[in-house]
Amino acid sequence: MSATQARREGMRGPALVAVGAFVLASIYAGVRFGVAALDGEGRREGALVAILRPEYTGNDRVAPDFTLTDRNGRPFTLSSLRGKVVVLHFWSKDCPPCIEELSESLPAYDEMVRGRSDIALVMVSVDEGWSAVSPYVRPSMHAPMLFDPERAVVERRYGTRLFPETWIIDRDGVIRARFDRTVEWTSAAFVHYVESFL
Repeated sequence: MSATQARREGMRGPALVAVGAFVLASIYAGVRFGVAALDGEGRREGALVAILRPEYTGNDRVAPDFTLTDRNGRPFTLSSLRGKVVVLHFWSKDCPPCIEELSESLPAYDEMVRGRSDIALVMVSVDEGWSAVSPYVRPSMHAPMLFDPERAVVERRYGTRLFPETWIIDRDGVIRARFDRTVEWTSAAFVHYVESFL
């Protein structure tokens, strides 16, 4: 073995140690970054809850399934949306805040989620049917409009007596939040909160 080869062999050991130390340091930094990112996501979700102040938050109640008739007289079943985050909105034409939402921010939110395969807006009215509410709903509204005049779903399954009320249901059909008032539909906080369940 020449002197040059001996030097190379002698340098190989420390070089391998340095490479190994670099790899371990990189793995450690990556794990720490991942933990920090998850912690940041948790804090962000907590911050959104603090900003939005839902009346209920949780992850252990499955949303009661139901089938109601839509504006065209066809049956619509909530569980058909499994795999999507569902924004379930209960309202009535006799509720002034509901009508205000229908004329302002709710159509804009409907437009935002139209055509999305991961989020669905579903509106349930306790009024008699489409003819009773059509003067209050913009023709461009795309969200399913369902009717529960006997309140069999709205009141008896969900316990809702005052309107508006909005429920956030995750992809597995679990209720994650409930708002017992109007919401700022197009606010960045509300939009991000709904998308946090994707």
